[in-house]
Parts: sequence; C-alpha cells; structure tokens
Amino acid sequence: MSVALKMELQDGAFSALRKSPDEFVWEMRLAAAVKWYEMTLISQEKAAEIAGLSRAEFMNELGRFQVSPFQYSARDVANELSDAI
Repeated sequence: MSVALKMELQDGAFSALRKSPDEFVWEMRLAAAVKWYEMTLISQEKAAEIAGLSRAEFMNELGRFQVSPFQYSARDVANELSDAI
C-alpha cells in the first residue's frame, strides 16, 4: 500500500535547484532519507525504500551528500576494537 502526499510550493522553489517539480520531489525524498539515516533514525534499508532506490543505489547517493554508509560512532569502533583484543 502507498500513500500520496500533497504539498504546495511556490514556483521559486523549483528554480532554486533548477529542477522540474518531479525532480524536486525526488530530491526531497532522497534528502530526507539521507538525513534521517545520518541521524540514525532509520536503517539503510528503510532509507533506500523512502528514497525509492535499491540499497546499493542509496549507498552511492550517500557519497553525494558526504554521509558515511556506516552508522558507527567513535565509541562503537573503540568498543569493537577493544573486544577484538
């Protein structure tokens, strides 16, 4: 099941990114998914679903936003390393 959302934006919003309305909506979906993933609110799989991409495609898009595909904090890495020793 899918749900359609309606949003009204001024024409200037599309021209700011030099995008058509359909491209703008796609970019918004992707940007929201990337940000929520970066904030660790959603998984990579769920973010890809929200963006309308495969997981591999989503991971490629993360680079464009300079977001790591790995959701590890420095503390997580240190814990993993200490457990390995």
